[in-house]
Amino acid sequence: MRNKRIFTSFSTLLLCSIPCALFILLILMVPVHRVNAAVLERQTTEGKVVGEEDTQTRTISWKAIPYASPPVGNLRWQSPRPPEKRNDVLHAEEFCQVCPQYSDTDLNPETPQIIVGQEDCLYLNIWSPKNAAKDLPVFFWIHGGGNSIQWPALSWLDGGILARRGNMVVVTINYRLGPMGFFNHPALKTSDKETDSGNFALLDQIAALKWVQANIKNFGGNPDNITIAGESAGGQDVFCLVASPLAKGLFHRAISQSGVIMTSTPQSGAEHADTVIARLMVQDGKASDEKSAADLLAAMSPLDIKAYVHTKHASEFLTTYPDGPVRGMIRFPTAFSDGHVLPEDYYGALKSGNYNKVPMILGSNKEETKLFTQKSPPFSEWKKDFSLYKDPEKIEFYDKVNEYQSAGWKAMAVDEPARIMSGHKDQPDIYTYLFLWGAGEPGKEVLANPYHILFGACHAMEIDFVFGTDDASLGAFFFNHLNQKGRVALSNAMMDYWSEFARAANPNPVKTDLPRWTPWSNDEGPKTIHLDADLDKAVITMSSQEVTNTTIEDALKKEKLQSRIQPFWDNAMLRRK
Repeated sequence: MRNKRIFTSFSTLLLCSIPCALFILLILMVPVHRVNAAVLERQTTEGKVVGEEDTQTRTISWKAIPYASPPVGNLRWQSPRPPEKRNDVLHAEEFCQVCPQYSDTDLNPETPQIIVGQEDCLYLNIWSPKNAAKDLPVFFWIHGGGNSIQWPALSWLDGGILARRGNMVVVTINYRLGPMGFFNHPALKTSDKETDSGNFALLDQIAALKWVQANIKNFGGNPDNITIAGESAGGQDVFCLVASPLAKGLFHRAISQSGVIMTSTPQSGAEHADTVIARLMVQDGKASDEKSAADLLAAMSPLDIKAYVHTKHASEFLTTYPDGPVRGMIRFPTAFSDGHVLPEDYYGALKSGNYNKVPMILGSNKEETKLFTQKSPPFSEWKKDFSLYKDPEKIEFYDKVNEYQSAGWKAMAVDEPARIMSGHKDQPDIYTYLFLWGAGEPGKEVLANPYHILFGACHAMEIDFVFGTDDASLGAFFFNHLNQKGRVALSNAMMDYWSEFARAANPNPVKTDLPRWTPWSNDEGPKTIHLDADLDKAVITMSSQEVTNTTIEDALKKEKLQSRIQPFWDNAMLRRK
């Protein structure tokens, strides 16, 4: 922006001081660097696409390429169909609209939520280094947001920085969200097992992987070296793809950032769908309350139910949900263990070795739950009256609750699956991490007050570090010039680890001064790398600590605040009961 301002001022000065003809002559003499159109054009199975160059990252991007037909009309709640062929060239320079969801752009809880997006949303985006060599590793990103919102928004998430530094092709995708992405009701059953699973979001991701397999070579990528990666719900979806027989052979590495293993039964999906439909009937005035709506629904034929739900706009389904624990997100069952897309017993599949065995990175953040716990009583009240930032006893209690809750998250998302899968001799190496930036000790904080208390190393804090961005995720709120040097060093290290893993299934670059990242072992010794930074440099070390529910509960029994912390631990959602 500074260079643009200088050029504008300089050109104005010229116009005021030299004859117009001479000025035009000078302009014509300035060499103009244009990208050859052929460099931006690629052939896909559906037709040609033209992208655009990003001069800052020295990459070429192609945005909003369809990987499936729009899931609208009769294709709503159907397994994704291939996209249509095109005769015209697709100019892929702008992001598509998000899938239907509550807007999460305004973090003020007092602002009414609005619904945005459209059902025609099955598109993907690609970044490739300019003048890239062939057969680069492919980094396939699955966004988070509880499978109900897109977080961070893909229009904020510049994949070019990671693509350039890692010398790889970066792909980000949209997939169906909320009740459009996971909806399991008997009236929608067909003879197609994929459609009948209700796992439409996962089927979208599989369809996108198939498209990448068929086309990525023309964008410089290697279809035989694809790494799936995701954060939060995207990390959960990574676990689902690792277990899905339908995804076998479609990827070759996997990274789950703060992902958890939480599946739902088809029965719970059907019960939830009945509740949603009953609420729709109440909204329509067909019934006075949900009980009478349930009676009306029970008397309807499957064909009538199917016809009814197909008349409703996607936004109408979203209005049946109360506000979720995080702005924009709704609570609903996902990842149905249907026996076709996903195994009926997820942990049973892991323990038996009946899953897609690939090298993996599994990780979590030191204070995951601070992003969510602050919204629950009594902490929400203490935040409003500012006592959470001033009262040492309240701060200690808040920190302790999140310490145990976040440890439970780590056990479920990282240590337990790492131990189970590493028990198979044919399981390739699994690397685990703990992200600590933001969780500094008193006097060593990298976040401004009171953010280091309220958020710390919370959920989603690592996303900007992985992509090298400043403001795609939480960095927009917490990055500043004081913590820049250290966090940039950590971000560069993480991008190097992530991209080397995508390249060679081992995160340790051959030529580097980075600390060695040792793979997880079920034996004694280092297991997890700790990723942190102070204000000036990255601080990266290996740890031998393993967390289980048993070790957490044993520690809790000795905790002086045990009686106050225990209810939070007992009610924790993100831990395996």
